[in-house]
Amino acid sequence: MDNPIKILIVEDEMIIGANISLQLSELGYDVVGIVPRGEEALIHVEQNKPDIVLLDIQLKGELDGIETAKQMQAKRDIPIIYLTANTDEYHFARAKETSPHAFISKPFKKLDLQHAIELTISRMLMNKDEDIIPKDNCESPYVLSDSIFVRRNDKMIKILINDIYYFEADRNYCKIYSKTRECLLVMTLKDIDEKLPKEQFLRIHRSYIVNLSHVDEVAGSHVVVLKKAIPLSKALRGKLLDRLQTF
Repeated sequence: MDNPIKILIVEDEMIIGANISLQLSELGYDVVGIVPRGEEALIHVEQNKPDIVLLDIQLKGELDGIETAKQMQAKRDIPIIYLTANTDEYHFARAKETSPHAFISKPFKKLDLQHAIELTISRMLMNKDEDIIPKDNCESPYVLSDSIFVRRNDKMIKILINDIYYFEADRNYCKIYSKTRECLLVMTLKDIDEKLPKEQFLRIHRSYIVNLSHVDEVAGSHVVVLKKAIPLSKALRGKLLDRLQTF
């Protein structure tokens, strides 16, 4: 991922923090730090400017997680995802005052963590939080597990992964063809290939990536997607057929 989301973990159980860090790294996020105290988190946020903070509510030290969040947000609008083992009504009411993007209850599964972060990112993008969008590359998409957000003018346009038919290379750009629209992306086909879900997309030619679910026909030198013949590399034909059998 060219510009991975930067995440700070604030967790006083270092084994838990390290486990979260490992899971986030496997999901493609950039963990900028693991700190055990709210006081350290405030300094870390100023120095490293993470995009999202995963914050344990029951922190040890002078500042609990909720007070830490309040002090962070007094200086910067930063999304908070709370981690909690058990929160009573009093702490829950206090936590709501900081408008968290999500709560994750311990113990949690990797999928819970992934969904919380993806929902947070979607909300950030829909709110036009430009801190995570490369400013010198305004058409660069952001790829989530089920959709792609593409900046067009002043809006973030959502394109569902399942609606995408194929991508076509155009020098240092690539075109995306989907059920709802066509877009020119300011990135190479190689770069978008690295971001796409591997189980659903396959590069079948130096200039084309196809969504396997929309392949209607496979011939000797091309495939048919939505009545369009797309070139198929001889070297990749076997791989395509293998993938279609297991898709």
